[in-house]
Amino acid sequence: MTRNFFVGGNWKMNGSKATIDTITDGLNATKVPEGVEVVCGAPDVYLTYAQSKITNASVHVAAQNCYKEAKGAFTGETSADFLKDLGVNWVILGHSERRHVFGESDELIGEKCKKALETGLNIIPCIGEQLEEREAGKTEEVVFNQMKFIKENVSDWSKVVIAYEPVWAIGTGKVATPEQAQDIHQKLREWLKTEVSQEVADSVRILYGGSVNGKNCKELAGKPDIDGFLVGGASLKPEFSDIIRARE
Repeated sequence: MTRNFFVGGNWKMNGSKATIDTITDGLNATKVPEGVEVVCGAPDVYLTYAQSKITNASVHVAAQNCYKEAKGAFTGETSADFLKDLGVNWVILGHSERRHVFGESDELIGEKCKKALETGLNIIPCIGEQLEEREAGKTEEVVFNQMKFIKENVSDWSKVVIAYEPVWAIGTGKVATPEQAQDIHQKLREWLKTEVSQEVADSVRILYGGSVNGKNCKELAGKPDIDGFLVGGASLKPEFSDIIRARE
């Protein structure tokens, strides 16, 4: 089965109207190859502004997070219903910074996935191990356990794009070798086959994240089970266009 290439950009807590103007000018000028989807995660306060500046039909805007409830006394939180009301159809969930900086549990991330899907959003749930877990040989144990909580809350796998992000490679300049990344992606696909179905294993896209840049993207994109990227810092730079075209 052919899986369309997917490139996600995560702007994190960066940006201003002026910088978003520059980023979106670059995106609008990028010739996105046929069959490639591009989704950029903007800060909540700039979601509508980013939408208004993007004219490239192949590029869409995502939120970087949302809560598990539709509304209520949850000061400072964003609900999936808010995003839907704004015409935002994608949300990143469970990014390593949400897990390890803000203390979000596997259970909470699963609940967020459930609510976002029930609201009609497409989700990019993130999984990945920390350095000490990799060094202890626990990578598979960690990522499979994270996947278990996601699986239990997914009602429609066609609206799910998984992002595997080894925490030790995010923003550090370190990157898993293409062989290391492919190995985990292949094992994740085998897990999906066993725990969900062959159809889901064949169709769900699994992205690699962790210091992807214009220089290493082509070799990573050449691996059979790497279906795209979730890019942090490089999504703020002109080289993001090169990453979007990694399979050309």
